[in-house]
Amino acid sequence: MGYVEVAARLLVATVFAVALAGKVGSGRAYRAFVDSLLQMRVVPVRAARPAAAASVAAEVAVVALLLVPLRWAAVGGFVVAAGLLTVFAVAIAISLRGGNRAPCRCFGASATPLGRRHIVRNSVLVVIALAGLAAAAGGSAVAVPGAIVAGGAGLVFGIVVTAYDDIAALFQ
Repeated sequence: MGYVEVAARLLVATVFAVALAGKVGSGRAYRAFVDSLLQMRVVPVRAARPAAAASVAAEVAVVALLLVPLRWAAVGGFVVAAGLLTVFAVAIAISLRGGNRAPCRCFGASATPLGRRHIVRNSVLVVIALAGLAAAAGGSAVAVPGAIVAGGAGLVFGIVVTAYDDIAALFQ
């Protein structure tokens, strides 16, 4: 199970790092993220800025914890990631139920409207985070060559996840 942990660490950390960069890469990007929370109509107007700040702080925590090569850090990172992804999936579902089709700001600027595929993506990421959590809690040793392959696979799949909307648009 150690290789599952390594792959899950790199995949989830990559997804959150790209999401974080898209949200805080500039003042304009951050304002667009706050505005997207308002457009989703899932938080009251006065809670949009604190919710955005809390989201960013949690994303920083996920990336930092998953990149620290200690088992307790991985456990914490996967728990925070699974919780945050669940909150995101529920918020998207509530927004869609309310008829909102605002652009997804998950990874920064995007013209892709929120849709069911974002709920599915986040749900799959929750499963991956929980698999990583189980693997981290199990504590198996890994060999360096295998860890490099597992980490590389996690990194590649993390990049694919962050480009999911663009990839899906190619086939529509």
